[in-house]
Amino acid sequence: MIGKAGKLILLAVLLAYGLQSKAQDNIIDQIIWVVGDEAILKSDVEKVRIGMLSRGERIDGDPYCFIPEQLAVQKLFLDQAKIDSIDVPAAEVARGVTRQENMVISNLGSKEKAEEYLQAPMTQLREEWREDIRNNFLVSEVKKSLVGKKGNLTPSEVRKYYAQLPKDSLPYIPTTVEVQIITQEPKVPLSEIDKVKERLREFTNRVNAGESFSTLAIMYSEDGSAPNGGETGFSGRAQWVPEFANVAFSLNDPKKVSNIVETEYGFHIIQLIERRGDLVNVRHILMRPKVPNEELEKLKLRLDTVVTEINDKKYTFEDATVFSYDKDTRGNNGLMVNRSESFYYGTPRFTMEELPAEVGKAVDKLQIGEISAPFKMMQKNGKEAIAIVKLKSRTEGHIANVSDDYQALKEIVEGHKQEEILKKWLQNKIKSTYIRIDDNWKNCEFQYSGWVKEE
Repeated sequence: MIGKAGKLILLAVLLAYGLQSKAQDNIIDQIIWVVGDEAILKSDVEKVRIGMLSRGERIDGDPYCFIPEQLAVQKLFLDQAKIDSIDVPAAEVARGVTRQENMVISNLGSKEKAEEYLQAPMTQLREEWREDIRNNFLVSEVKKSLVGKKGNLTPSEVRKYYAQLPKDSLPYIPTTVEVQIITQEPKVPLSEIDKVKERLREFTNRVNAGESFSTLAIMYSEDGSAPNGGETGFSGRAQWVPEFANVAFSLNDPKKVSNIVETEYGFHIIQLIERRGDLVNVRHILMRPKVPNEELEKLKLRLDTVVTEINDKKYTFEDATVFSYDKDTRGNNGLMVNRSESFYYGTPRFTMEELPAEVGKAVDKLQIGEISAPFKMMQKNGKEAIAIVKLKSRTEGHIANVSDDYQALKEIVEGHKQEEILKKWLQNKIKSTYIRIDDNWKNCEFQYSGWVKEE
């Protein structure tokens, strides 16, 4: 076996001469950086560059300087993850792979276009993404452990930071609002539900007769997974609503199609692809019964009456929220919660851009305490609803000050402090790590110093 010292010598030799094709003299790939005992290939850089473009991500500066340095930084954090024996939950990786796949397909238009652009089948891409997402998780955990409590601030530190900022550098706090909402879903006629169920039974018969479930999903499913043939990606039970999860995890024959499943999103049929321990990958077709326009108009009139009666002081907006269909706000006097940063932690404050488009349009015209006219909106479950909203509070956009924006300033200062801690750690890590860069890749303005070692 080659020891660590031998591996470093081998990498250095390969760095000097490149990886040569045995059949041809031209270089088919090349080691451009060596970080510790890990190599960065030219093909690694290309893969990251193409991946970023496929996700619509902007690359600042020269990608052939920016990307190799970012890969080198990642390898330093991954080395620390090994030292600290940090592990990654499989379910967390599976969720990330599914999000990545959906994002790429959405940006490129279809699964087929994504495979053509990225020059690999989706199964191979998913495995590559799995490794990338696992590495990103490890890097994130190392950063958290390095920052720890050192990144926290006292009120005096926040005030000191604010006092030292030049007036023209003070952050601008955008307009934020607090909004209460009541939603009502229109009644769906049984005839429309029967039509959807009959259609799904037809699809089941066609699959049993030999047609492709994936093709039918692409053509007819109303779920976001339709471009990917209805495939959800490996997921844990907790990632789905109970009705869907119970059926998905009960399937054991990939050739069979489930019975029709009703969830808050509509009606589904499901087919098993593969199961791995506590994770399962299925494909499904989702269909929603059509709501006649007259039912939506009836609901608008009903909520219009509610607005009138609230304005006439017969009861309050808060009293009326108990009849709201929105389970996330019903028990909280209708107050909407902004979970843009985290599903588990939220704030009642939204910028206008963070609100659902229909809600933002209604709120924009309201005074504090005023209630909107009923309007149609699309809910998170994809169903149409009629809603009314009340503007609870509005804080106009302004230059930050300590008394009104302490929490926002605290987050900004903590971010700066954490960056300083991580930068100092990285600079020390760079100094103590063997690093070699190909001469053709040295002429860059790097974010961190010390990459190019003295010969």
